[in-house]
Amino acid sequence: MHSRRSVVPPIHQDSAVKKRYARSLSFELFRTNNMLNRRRFIQALAVAAGTPSVAFARAGIASIAGYGVLKPDPAGILDLPAGFRYTLVAARGQEMDDGLLVPGLPDGMAAFKGKANEVILVCNHEIHPYELDQSPFGLRGERFPEAPLDLIYDRGGERTPALGGTTTIRYDTKTRKRTRMHMSLIGTENNCAGGPTPWRSWLTCEECFFDAGTAFERGHVIRREQKHGYLFEVPADATGPVRPVALTDMGRFEHEAAAVDPATGIVYLTEDRHRSLFYRFMPNVKSELHKGGKLQALAVVGMPTFDTRNWHDPDGMPVGQWFDTRWIDLEEADSPENDLRLRGADAGAARFARGEGLTFADGELVMSATIGGQQRLGQLFTYVPSPLEGSRREDAEPGRLRLLAESTSDSLLRHADNLTFSPWGDLVACEDTAGHCGLVGVTPDGAQYPLADNPYTNSELAGVCFSPDGAVMFVNIQERGMTLAITGPWSDMS
Repeated sequence: MHSRRSVVPPIHQDSAVKKRYARSLSFELFRTNNMLNRRRFIQALAVAAGTPSVAFARAGIASIAGYGVLKPDPAGILDLPAGFRYTLVAARGQEMDDGLLVPGLPDGMAAFKGKANEVILVCNHEIHPYELDQSPFGLRGERFPEAPLDLIYDRGGERTPALGGTTTIRYDTKTRKRTRMHMSLIGTENNCAGGPTPWRSWLTCEECFFDAGTAFERGHVIRREQKHGYLFEVPADATGPVRPVALTDMGRFEHEAAAVDPATGIVYLTEDRHRSLFYRFMPNVKSELHKGGKLQALAVVGMPTFDTRNWHDPDGMPVGQWFDTRWIDLEEADSPENDLRLRGADAGAARFARGEGLTFADGELVMSATIGGQQRLGQLFTYVPSPLEGSRREDAEPGRLRLLAESTSDSLLRHADNLTFSPWGDLVACEDTAGHCGLVGVTPDGAQYPLADNPYTNSELAGVCFSPDGAVMFVNIQERGMTLAITGPWSDMS
């Protein structure tokens, strides 16, 4: 999620798809009858992934499963299967209800249940201070005085405020209209992914590491008043900007995603670096992350500094094989140097290739490593926490790590990034790759099918998530600054 490509102005309107969303049974019944047990999904995918002819094989156009072949979008925004339509929820530069502008570069996102037909979206914006055309304050900062200055994390000496943060959107699924939108976290940088919590908040991650002070970057003098490289928490129900509190004990590094185990309150974290670690944060008080805790990095038992990437040894981490794990304490989590991953590896932590997407379901985590694998086209891992996770006795029954699958040149899915589970039980992955970035579904037997495609720009898709009732899929087209709501016959899975 580092690359920046040409920006296409968000001027298009909704797709003119004539076929209306119809179904013969309620979506809740569909979910009840067809939801796959997600643990079974992971187990089945790992078995299939051991057979290269089955797992992650590119499907021919005539044999595409899922919802069928994608149809070209006459509006040139997003291709979808027949019978599906999207609605434009938000676009960069629109005026929000707080008087600021919709920021650009939307990234990670989560959906929460609101009142009646309302869905609450909390959305990241991966903006650097020099990207003025993406700013919520306007190209010349003319709207900066309208923002509550005491609630801006980094005002940049009133001249170069940090332009990232989060927006909160209220969306009516019945009318297919946005009813309210506002900044809910102001003055952070490069807010990439994150994750929802069981207590109705969004953990937003800064994918950067900057010290306070003045720097010259991309032709701009950047004045920073704060350090960056932290997580922040945003309640889903916030009606305005929250007071920004950097969760320093959760580590200072180039954060990507977060996922919470509701049983323990432990937060798992990924890091977007070529040599990254997989972290966990054990809070002192469950659901009160601001009260601090302990940061640790995952290691493989008996194999210090284990390399999961398979770059140099293609058989280094075989698909489907379980590895027992242990966790290494990381001192000085709020590091003055960008060296947590280096110190962790020196202490024996396992290495990953750009850990990005992370999702938790039915007691297991699924993680993407965007450039892992022999061909550097991406990997999917699963981590199963110990039944004694986080306790002093967990070494007696350790957590386990497994490589589920690796993408190759024969894969439909390449460079998997943001991840989520669909209401029908398949994994849905956003792609961040050159060429056509899309949404790809992955079934328990390892088959892949297209859900959406963006052949019109080189922009990645990001933030995929579903409404709590499963009827609407939301996704961001990052470089175009668009958030879309997608509806269609989800119950017609072939």
